[in-house]
Amino acid sequence: MTLEDSWEVVKQAAEKNRHELVLSGTSVSELMKLSGLDKNLFNLHNLNYLSITHTCLQEVPDEIEKLANLATLVLHSNEIVTLPCAIAKLAKLKVLDCSMNKLTSLPRELGDHPHLSTINLASNLLRDVPSLTLCTKLSSLELSNNRLEAFPDVCHTELVHLFEIYVNGNQITEIPITVSRLQGLKILNIADNLISVVPSELADCTKLKEVYLKGNKLSDRRLTKLINQCSTKQVLDYVKSHCPRSELSTTENNTSKKGKRSQKVSEGESVVDGLAHKLKILKVLDDTPVIKITEHVKSIRPYIAACTVKNINFTEESFKKFIQLQTRLHDGICEKRNAATIATHDLKLIVPGDLTYTAKVPTEFEIKPLMYNKMYTGADLFQKLQMEAETLRKEKKRNVYSGIHKYLYLLEGKPLFPCLLDQSQQVISFPPITNSDITKMTVATQEMLVEVTSAISHTICRNVLDQFLKELIVSGLTDSAESKDTDNKCNNLTVQQVKVVDTQGNLKLVYPSRADLNLSEQLVVILRE
Repeated sequence: MTLEDSWEVVKQAAEKNRHELVLSGTSVSELMKLSGLDKNLFNLHNLNYLSITHTCLQEVPDEIEKLANLATLVLHSNEIVTLPCAIAKLAKLKVLDCSMNKLTSLPRELGDHPHLSTINLASNLLRDVPSLTLCTKLSSLELSNNRLEAFPDVCHTELVHLFEIYVNGNQITEIPITVSRLQGLKILNIADNLISVVPSELADCTKLKEVYLKGNKLSDRRLTKLINQCSTKQVLDYVKSHCPRSELSTTENNTSKKGKRSQKVSEGESVVDGLAHKLKILKVLDDTPVIKITEHVKSIRPYIAACTVKNINFTEESFKKFIQLQTRLHDGICEKRNAATIATHDLKLIVPGDLTYTAKVPTEFEIKPLMYNKMYTGADLFQKLQMEAETLRKEKKRNVYSGIHKYLYLLEGKPLFPCLLDQSQQVISFPPITNSDITKMTVATQEMLVEVTSAISHTICRNVLDQFLKELIVSGLTDSAESKDTDNKCNNLTVQQVKVVDTQGNLKLVYPSRADLNLSEQLVVILRE
């Protein structure tokens, strides 16, 4: 196939030397039914982000290995049955999302990939997965809602970065005692499986802050009651004291814990005794807005995390740097909004009450975009921005778009657009494009709601928020003059948790949780209520 015969979107990507390509929806499926996946796609050697979602795609061609610069591969919500071994040859690949497909098996070579940090294979038909021992950069593993009968082979001391595992909704019968080797593990969701006994070794994961065990067939009725009623800490205290421990694990755990205990104390003392910024985390209150997430957004941009920042005191100079910070993060950790998008709002300008994160038909919602003075439907705004982008491109006589225009392709062809609504159903955010001028930040802002959305994972949302808050406190951009420790030049930041729940009120996420904001290396003391 020559380039002239290629799909229009592939031709444009080639002509404009794009580094990102998004293919999604019915129109792409129709093209696939006619002639299969456009093979010229694999000649776009500069691609570092490829997303093919909501299509009839059943297999990934071996030619995928030609995309040597690919760092993020998103293939969720298709009909893929198997993955080729060629994916393991993508040396720069960091994020792989093949959730919501029909995978029954995985290539063994995938477990040998040294740079994969995020693997999302949720909602498939997998009965087992290859050993991931050599995936030493792995930080997030999502295998929920499959048919796994055994815990994945990840319980190895080499996986020091692995901090969250989701294997809920499977048929797993036991938690391996070797789970204690995962000393970086912060979140473990193994709810809705066939677990009968929880090993005491689980409590040896010293950084574990969130454990989900509901929906299992536990033989210990008291533990079942604690799981349904108490916090993770209380559950782990009980597990440590009352659940069975293997003799084989005692020596190993005592040795590792002894070394880590002395190290942890010395690190804590050095931070407290030295000069340290102070980040205070407040628990959710009755008047703190809750974000309710609907089913509609799950197939478009399903992940969101948020928090509020209090006691802000901008100057003209610090506010300008604050705006520059968001731009820098969008280009960096957010991977030019491919991985995530940050939106900030003046909390006092948001209608009091809960928020709703959903997706709507583009013609059926309106927003007053940032820096605009009138309301637009999602469809009208998208069309206006497309026309502006084309005009600017012709005026500057180059194929590079600027500003928010360069993110339009992320929603191109989508039947629904994601949006965040306030209590009055007014749209205050339209990710990944813009947020509302009605709630825009100004120098006078004293309290801020910051929300991060992603099409890839909650992990990315959390990581972006961690980075955002770290930069805020280290730079002191939002620090009030009254609270700043001027003698030691240390900054203060007060953050309040925000919950994300489904429409039935079931908790999906709270940020920042105890698993978030591990900032000791940045000389930041975390003070939690």
